Amino acid sequence: MNSSDHIIKSYDSELIRLTGEIVRMGELSVTQLEAAIDVIERRDERAAQRVVGNDEAIDQLEQEISHDVVRLLALRAPMAGDLRNVFAALRIAADIERIGDYAANVAKRSIPLSMVAPISPTKGLGHLAELAATEVRDVLKAYHDQDAERAYEVWKDDAELDEAYTGYFRQLLTYMMEDPRNITPCTHLLFMAKNIERIGDHATNIAENVWYQVHGEPLTKRRPNRDLTSNPQQINLGDKPDQPV
Repeated sequence: MNSSDHIIKSYDSELIRLTGEIVRMGELSVTQLEAAIDVIERRDERAAQRVVGNDEAIDQLEQEISHDVVRLLALRAPMAGDLRNVFAALRIAADIERIGDYAANVAKRSIPLSMVAPISPTKGLGHLAELAATEVRDVLKAYHDQDAERAYEVWKDDAELDEAYTGYFRQLLTYMMEDPRNITPCTHLLFMAKNIERIGDHATNIAENVWYQVHGEPLTKRRPNRDLTSNPQQINLGDKPDQPV
């Protein structure tokens, strides 16, 4: 093996290790989200505090990945496709760090929520979280396998989470209008649901980076957005409050 082959093999090994670290970081963020939903259901304040504290591990991983990216740029001076791989790693790690933050925010909100009487819409968060977790896991798989088409499917499927979030938003507004005592818990749930919807948005960011990483061009197709909560005129509040979302 000549020195050039050795350098290429060494660079490939470093990139594989970097990809593995990012996937591991992503899985931690999904586990955080699932743990946050679990503490909501159990109304466990101490467990919620542990979930919030665990976000530091994701932050630390993001810092280590950023350091590795800078080192790769300095030592290997990658060009073209290799440069896309390195910059995609940096962007994807940043999105995963935000996913972890949103999961921690859900756990943080569960603490004051556990101090008021439980209401039935709370269980709807689990459905939103399941959709978001599936998106993140699928896009991590696409990133690991350099599968642009799978990433594109995740990008499109985020519309399902948007639609579910809009339905849940509508349900919570109905609860608040029917009984003012529901305003406090429903407000917490609204913020938690928005955090979960934002996790889906970061999954689509990752999908766009995978697409660019593979094809060398941005994903320019128009993605359907079914989050209608920014336009109250499009929200129908006629559904019964116990309607599942």
